Order: sequence, then structure tokens, then C-alpha cells
Amino acid sequence: MAEAAKSFLSGGLGGMCLVFVGHPLDTIKVRLQTSTEYSGMVDCFKKTVQKDGVKGLYRGMAAPLIGITPIFAVYFWGFDMGKQIARSFEGKKPEEELTIPGLMFAGGFSAIPGTAVMVPGDRIKVILQIQGQSDAPPKYNGPIDCFKKVLAEEGPAGLYKGTALTLLRDGPGSVAYYGAYEILKNKLQGDGELGALTIIFCGGMAGIMNWLVAVPPDVLKSRYQTAPAGTYPGGFRQVAAELIQKEGVMSLYSGIAPALTRAFPANAACFLGVETSRKALDMLF
Repeated sequence: MAEAAKSFLSGGLGGMCLVFVGHPLDTIKVRLQTSTEYSGMVDCFKKTVQKDGVKGLYRGMAAPLIGITPIFAVYFWGFDMGKQIARSFEGKKPEEELTIPGLMFAGGFSAIPGTAVMVPGDRIKVILQIQGQSDAPPKYNGPIDCFKKVLAEEGPAGLYKGTALTLLRDGPGSVAYYGAYEILKNKLQGDGELGALTIIFCGGMAGIMNWLVAVPPDVLKSRYQTAPAGTYPGGFRQVAAELIQKEGVMSLYSGIAPALTRAFPANAACFLGVETSRKALDMLF
């Protein structure tokens, strides 16, 4: 019970660190994924700042920041639970290292409880992030207003629009994410103390591995979640078919440049926050 609580608390703090560092590039990623008006990452950055100022890069940050503590707390708790399940299958004691398949299973398992708490805040985030791309006045005045209007217009199901695509993104993505971090950490740490530079490198590389796997379903998720209600009655299959038909297969990798650029510093900050807070919690109980 104590170990699960530590995973929950340290995961929440790590998630907050990730949002502070990575949100501006996440905004650029979402805009590239949902619009064709930009020639690339730099062009999107310039136009966003010219139109909205630096604050435009932080559109929608309140939603993930408010929700990120429980979201990442649940993901890291889920990873800890997944490791316990894997240990029971492998017959390993808590102090023994899991096999690589065991670590991969634990990473994928974390996406199941994580998705359940992530989707509503993520839906609000992407809706707010694409505001300001047109000359029309903003429809939403912030995350609370967006929440109320989505709920009024689409009902509770509207807040969970894109759940299947989020799970499709985060299942394989989490396998790569946690698997890469644990494998690199075990290789680099050896028998010595886990240093800050090792955490930063392993966390950053974990983020890159995650997004190399997760970008195509993330593109589909962003398109689906930001489309008006009723646009894609066929679900994500229709989104994929229409996107590939109109913009080609490479459109599935829209936003990969800001995603990968953001991945290293944001996830380095996340794991540094997780490991530092975990060490402090170990001293407390």
C-alpha cells in the first residue's frame, strides 16, 4: 500500500514538471496536426506568437496542469501495479529485476487506468489549443467554460470523445515509454547511485521512444477530438481513411517535429521530478 501511494504521489509531481516544460511545443504539435495553414514547426511558432503573443503557446495549459497530477499519478501507479502483476507471473520478489517483457507489460498496463482519467482533460486541452487559428472570435473563455459548453452540447460522452484513440496511442506508447526508461536506467546505473544526469538522459530518451510510436494515433485523436460533433460517424477508421486520402500517409506524422523536440526536455523533467520526489517519500515513510 505504501509503495503504491509513493508511486501515485511521485507520478503526480513528475506530471506537473512535464506540463510546465513541454506545453508550448505541445500547442504547436496540436496546431500542426489539426490545420494545414502552417509550413512547419518554426512557421507555426512565429504565427502563433505574432497573433497571440507568447501566451498563445500556453493556450489550454490550465486543463492539463489541473488534471495532470491525478493523470500522471494514475499512470505511474498503474505502472507499479503492472510490475506487481508481472512479478507474480515471473515468480520474482519485489527486489528482483523484471524481464524486459515484464517491464513492457507493466508499461502497457499503465495505459488502462491512465486513459480513464486523461481523456476529459485532454479533450478540453486540444479544443482550447486550436482556438485562435481563425479570425473568428474565441468560442471558449477557458477550461471551465469549455467544459460546460462541451457537456451542454454533447453530453457526458463528449468529454470522453477519443477514448479508443487515446488507448490506441497510450498502450503502445507506454510500452515504449516505461520500457525504454527502465532498460536504459538499469544499463547505466549499474550498482551505483542513480544520478540526476542519468535520470535526465533516460527520461528524455523514454519520451522520444514514446512519441516515435504514438504520433500516428495522436494525429487521429487530435483530428477526431477537435472536429464538430457528427463529423466522423464512422469513428477513427473514417478519420484515418479521409486523412490519408486527402493529405497522404505522411500526414499521420504531422506534428512529429515539435513532439520529438518537446519529448526530451519535458520527459527528462518528468522523471527527474518522479525520482527526486520518490527519494524524498522513501525518507518519510
